[in-house]
Amino acid sequence: MLKLHYAPRTISIAVAMILEQTGTPYEGIRVDFAIGEQTKPAYREINPKSRVPALETPQGVLTETPAIVEFVAPELVPDDPYAAAKMRELMSYLNATVHPHHAHAIRGERWADEQSSFIDMKRKVPQRMAECAAYLEEYLPSLPFAVGKFEVLSDAYLYVVLTWLKSDGVDIEHYPRLAAFQHEMNTHASVQKVYAKGML
Repeated sequence: MLKLHYAPRTISIAVAMILEQTGTPYEGIRVDFAIGEQTKPAYREINPKSRVPALETPQGVLTETPAIVEFVAPELVPDDPYAAAKMRELMSYLNATVHPHHAHAIRGERWADEQSSFIDMKRKVPQRMAECAAYLEEYLPSLPFAVGKFEVLSDAYLYVVLTWLKSDGVDIEHYPRLAAFQHEMNTHASVQKVYAKGML
């Protein structure tokens, strides 16, 4: 059985959502960030990066969300090469741009040492995340596949990222397409299951 090492409300929950959506059996193993469990030797043996997610498979351990989700559910990659590339483009943007902006509010020590730097980074997060939300609001209609139907991997990735907006000082209701996407995703049993398990 697959073993998913996750922390609540992190991007690792996108993997859990896809496992639930595809009916793939797995064991969820919570990594307690509050006590720094991700930095302890036991977890670093699983993932030396001290991050989540990590997925234990019969072949070995996988890390990095985009790689894990494609391993778990290749059937949720569009058959058309252009559509598949656009899906990966969206996930790359979420992974490389939106996620770091969010992390500046809560993981400032990755980029700086001074308390004043942490305060300044946190102050900037609402602006940056609002800019990202505005971009996504305009970008979604250009995608060559339906969003919110949970027929592609990026739906899970986008959904989890959008759950961060409120804590980052951004009101999703200012972005009607994103709000509609979130509302539709909430109807899926797989999404409801991760909430029921206390993952989100």
